Amino acid sequence: MCTELIKSKFRIAGILLFIVLAGGVCFIVLDHLFPFDTVGRPISTVIVDRHQTPLRAFADKNGVWRYPAKPDQVSLLYLQALVAYEDRWFYYHPGINPLAICRAFFQNLSHGRIVSGGSTLTMQTARILDISKQGNRPSFSGLFPRMGVKLRQMFRALQLEYHFSKDEILGLYLTHAPFGANIEGIQAACYTWLGKDAKEMTRAEAALMAVLPQAPSRYRPDRHPDRAANARNKVLDRMARFGIWTPEQIRAAKQEPVMSFRFPTPMTAPLATRRSKAVYPDAEVINTFIDENLQMHMAELLRAYMDRLPPKQSGAVLVVNHKSLEIEAYAGSADFFNSSRLGHVDMIQALRSPGSTLKPFIYGLSMDQGLIHSHAMLLDVPRYKKNYNPGNFTRGFSGPVTVTQALQDSLNLPAVQVLEAYGPGRFHDKLRNAGARFQFKGKPNLSMALGGVGTSLESLVTLYTAIGRGGIAGKPRLCPMEPVQERYLMSSGAAFIIRDILSRPFPGRQGVGRLSGALSMAWKTGTSYGFRDAWAMGLKGDYTVGVWIGRPDGSPSPGQYGAITALPLLGQVMASVAAGTGTVKAPESVSKETICWPSGLAASAIRGRAKGACTKKFDAWILDGQIPSTMTGESGLTAPLIRTFWVNNLGMRATPACGGMEKKTVALWPWQAEPFIPALWRRAAVLPKDSPTCPGMAPLVLPGIRIVSVSDNSILTRRPGQTSSPTIPLRALGGRGERQWFLNKNPLMNIDGSAPFFMPMPVPGLYHLAVVDESGSFDQICFSVIELNP
Repeated sequence: MCTELIKSKFRIAGILLFIVLAGGVCFIVLDHLFPFDTVGRPISTVIVDRHQTPLRAFADKNGVWRYPAKPDQVSLLYLQALVAYEDRWFYYHPGINPLAICRAFFQNLSHGRIVSGGSTLTMQTARILDISKQGNRPSFSGLFPRMGVKLRQMFRALQLEYHFSKDEILGLYLTHAPFGANIEGIQAACYTWLGKDAKEMTRAEAALMAVLPQAPSRYRPDRHPDRAANARNKVLDRMARFGIWTPEQIRAAKQEPVMSFRFPTPMTAPLATRRSKAVYPDAEVINTFIDENLQMHMAELLRAYMDRLPPKQSGAVLVVNHKSLEIEAYAGSADFFNSSRLGHVDMIQALRSPGSTLKPFIYGLSMDQGLIHSHAMLLDVPRYKKNYNPGNFTRGFSGPVTVTQALQDSLNLPAVQVLEAYGPGRFHDKLRNAGARFQFKGKPNLSMALGGVGTSLESLVTLYTAIGRGGIAGKPRLCPMEPVQERYLMSSGAAFIIRDILSRPFPGRQGVGRLSGALSMAWKTGTSYGFRDAWAMGLKGDYTVGVWIGRPDGSPSPGQYGAITALPLLGQVMASVAAGTGTVKAPESVSKETICWPSGLAASAIRGRAKGACTKKFDAWILDGQIPSTMTGESGLTAPLIRTFWVNNLGMRATPACGGMEKKTVALWPWQAEPFIPALWRRAAVLPKDSPTCPGMAPLVLPGIRIVSVSDNSILTRRPGQTSSPTIPLRALGGRGERQWFLNKNPLMNIDGSAPFFMPMPVPGLYHLAVVDESGSFDQICFSVIELNP
């Protein structure tokens, strides 16, 4: 008897073992024949800021909003409600819960209709993923269609459990579960129905989100808030019955109303996010360095500022932490949705003329080359017989100026003078190697000093980061996936000197401190030819900011330029930036030295060398101990400004062979500077007359030139309605060779010194008239034209 019983048990165990092994083999074969593509449906792309706040989302190709989600990315309250309401034994069953299926069978049988499906979360996930799959699917519909569907779900659930962990399966459900309309996944649902991240759900919200996938259309909160509230309360009652949440927590949750509202899809930083999507089209989540709060503030500042400007103008603001090269705010247009301002055009990447914004790099690179220091003498005078002869934005000439004054006042002619000495080709190559992007018509030339090249706001910010980073330029980074790109542009000493020069009081403020607290702000403006682009670049603490204002179609905006149009906005932006606490210290390569004009040499090296060599003194920043001589702007980089000669007993210049007895050494100012310096400093006062007994000596004093046909500050009149055009005679005495005349810095014509010349009288206004001869001798006067009353 016992033996038969034992044999019977072994037979049963063998049969069960055979069934299990056969079932396992059958499952493995079916799993191989019908693999389950668990990749799921296409995922929407969500772009988030540095704090994981969504900036913008892009629907999938079918227009469905679906963001990836993992269990650790959602609220624990939601996971509690979901598992308790849908599948309490989720973490224990192999994908199928036999007890739940049996219970559902008898419930449906007793009610005569389907009231329960017995599906586990794994089966629901399998159904969601499998429902849109076509082709390679096992069919179990030979018995009954509904049973076939259920059997397929069970098979797919086993496949999921076989290949994935519980958390991975839960992540698939959290990503693909339907939540009404075109919303799928818990993260998209929370942004749409709750206006918050999935980590921030309350108990009431968690309960609502747990039940919503059961009937997404029926419980849709924006259309059926009462139904949604009733369904939510069913979940809360179950949480109370299982003792997961306390009665007090349940009562409080039921007090929360269901919001009948659909939150709009986020649209912060639309141009930056569009750019990121284009670079990473297949990414599910794109992280950026943008700070949502700062971004929204910058966009609002720009929008409000543009309301005061003509309707077809736009603007752009780029805020970069140059220490980390992270872009924290990217406002590429005044208003993305404003078609009159062409808001869809990203003006941070658009190529435009940079105006004077490249001038700091002309001076910085020239300092590294040993051509100038912070107070080297430059000449703001007409460039006679030069291929490139621009005027100044403010009109008029300043004569001899320091590098500091030339850069701070953004004078054009000194910048061209220095660029000519440095070399425009080499200047272009340096900037391009540092990461700037340029567009040229022809080859690099002197017009680069005034913006005769196409570049972008992003390129300018790239270059300006070098001023704040010790000479190392860095490409601004929008996303962590972008590599750090750094290039050497100038020495740390040159960068420090340029930043110090640009750190000057802000217009309309009581000093820089009022704008930037304890940290100084360095800034530079620019205006492109024809008032097409207004620029303002700034550095404060760890931040570099670029501002552009203009018309995206490239048409002019008369009367608007960097200092009055873009600079005020830069001030507002800088006042909103938390600049950090870094201080700017002079590197060891930089020192202070008293230098002298006109020689340009150190005061300590002048004593006894030449009379008048130290007429003016400046405390200058010196780089690497180099103190170059004055750059005169003549054929060479420098010209001999210290002259040695002999004088006779009458004090007249003479050679030793004809009575020269005493050797004299004097320092001269450049010829082009003579009209702008006091008479006592000019050659005629410093150099002695030539002895008539020593013919053939090279002249040291060239004849001066003087306008004689129009007096300085004179007032010329014209009658209203006069039919014949009145003229103004232009005549100058002295000088030599051909003369060039300028009216308000615009050249009139070149004439021989003896030829008469008449200029048509201009319309009423104030005018500046200048003449320069071949030797560089120069004279200028101002006059005004008025119209007499009839």
